[in-house]
Amino acid sequence: MTITITAFERSPDGGKGLARDTRVRWALEEAGRPYAVRLVSFAAMAQPAHLAQHPFGQIPTYQDGDLVLFETGAIVFHIAERHGGLLPDDADARARAIAWMFAALSTIEPPILDLTIARIVEADRPWALERLPLVRDRIRRRLDQLSERLGDADWLDGGFSAGDLLMVSVLLRLRMSGMLEEFPRLAAYVARGEARPAYRRAFAAQLAINAPPTG
Repeated sequence: MTITITAFERSPDGGKGLARDTRVRWALEEAGRPYAVRLVSFAAMAQPAHLAQHPFGQIPTYQDGDLVLFETGAIVFHIAERHGGLLPDDADARARAIAWMFAALSTIEPPILDLTIARIVEADRPWALERLPLVRDRIRRRLDQLSERLGDADWLDGGFSAGDLLMVSVLLRLRMSGMLEEFPRLAAYVARGEARPAYRRAFAAQLAINAPPTG
């Protein structure tokens, strides 16, 4: 059976790699697994057929035979466990890589998403200007801790792993804010992730869906 994932019919970011299906595409590319993509409109995401796969009406979903998964972290973890190449063989190193997966999604990403909400969704609120510096300070505190832990290493714990895949994907959300450049080690870390051939294939595939038609 061919692995099938869902993605936005038209991504809100215009194909810049921020939609979460890019993370799943990247994991599949790293694992060397072919996959098909079913594009879903915003209207279709609220319909029973899609809600049967994702109860919260989001993307991506992952289907391989009878197995249907939602939640990006769970999907990437499944790919890493099932197909190899994204988790170390050593049991302790494997556990540490999984811990970094959780850290990316549970510790680093929430304040970064808060920044998006503060700048876009809450921009017209009377308290928005006061809240924004607080959100940025929370992000900087986490990035400072992460940068200190990374040090001069290429990856978070030995070789590249699913933990790095998710962490780079999360940090990419900061690019437009300019905050990533405040942390040169992390900016270089993200650049190494983007330079991986598997990421470049995943990014190109997502961008191709959103590229405007030519002449």
